[in-house]
Amino acid sequence: MSEAPPRPISVLPEDAGKRLDQFLAPHLDVSRARVQQLISQEKILVNAAPARASLKLRGGEVITTLGPAERPPLRAIAEEIPLEILYEDDDLAIINKPAGMMVHAGAGATDDQRNRGTLVNALLHHFASLSAVGGEMRPGIVHRLDKETSGLIVVAKNDNSHRKLGTQFARREVHKKYLALVHGWMKKDTGTVSAAISRDQVRRTRMTTRGSGGREAISHYKLLRRIDSPFGKFTLVEVKIDTGRTHQIRVHLASLGHPVVGDTLYGAPAEILRNRNARTPGTKAAVSLPRNFLHAAQLDLAHPATGARISLTSSLPPELQVFLDSLAPPDVP
Repeated sequence: MSEAPPRPISVLPEDAGKRLDQFLAPHLDVSRARVQQLISQEKILVNAAPARASLKLRGGEVITTLGPAERPPLRAIAEEIPLEILYEDDDLAIINKPAGMMVHAGAGATDDQRNRGTLVNALLHHFASLSAVGGEMRPGIVHRLDKETSGLIVVAKNDNSHRKLGTQFARREVHKKYLALVHGWMKKDTGTVSAAISRDQVRRTRMTTRGSGGREAISHYKLLRRIDSPFGKFTLVEVKIDTGRTHQIRVHLASLGHPVVGDTLYGAPAEILRNRNARTPGTKAAVSLPRNFLHAAQLDLAHPATGARISLTSSLPPELQVFLDSLAPPDVP
């Protein structure tokens, strides 16, 4: 969707009787709501004067646009969103985040899409106090999980805890394990991927190991299970990361030729078709997973106040377990 270009628009006689906002939306290639924003901010002039969105055009007017609408700055707001809190004390909390939830406000066409339904919104509702080290939009947030990744995430309740937890992450003293299901059979039972990660210069939503000037990223994987199913071959792996780069596990596994199931951004198919030669009766023609098969399953860290070790695990969420069982039931080796 493009913003309003700064150019005059002439109203033709056949457009007489249309509302101003109705007329402008297709001409500017924006929604009527965005046109109304422009009008309310006096970024739209009719015959060199501000006008109402409901103005009925007569034909012959000259409409001038003065630039894009100014979005109000985002602010983190509390929302009553259920949270699965696995550990909590005065200094920190550990949450089991579901897939589909962004950690904090991000990109979106509307303010609701940018700043609703996030983990931060839920935290502000559930906790009276959160650290401010990360800024107003990221209270309590020490590290991140991708939107479509589920699992354990630690939250700091005060600034002192946040700084100490941040130091642990920086020194690689926080131990995290992830479970991932990838396409294909991985050749090695164990391995390490040490490949720097940078922003893809062509597709800016992607990260890559092929760019120059990337940041160091190290992932260790261990094979848990090879699966031969009617829908092809898959490998269930455990991944430990020494660094926490954006999309790190997804990028590293895809760089090996084994994208995470459901991760269409890095090459996984949106729909997995059944093999033509599969003879399993009653098998669907195709299966799909509307999220990434990536789950933060284990978190181990030192308590920022006492130094005592905290170690928590999180089982696969139901939708991932059901998908895994649909490929190969538990009793099949």
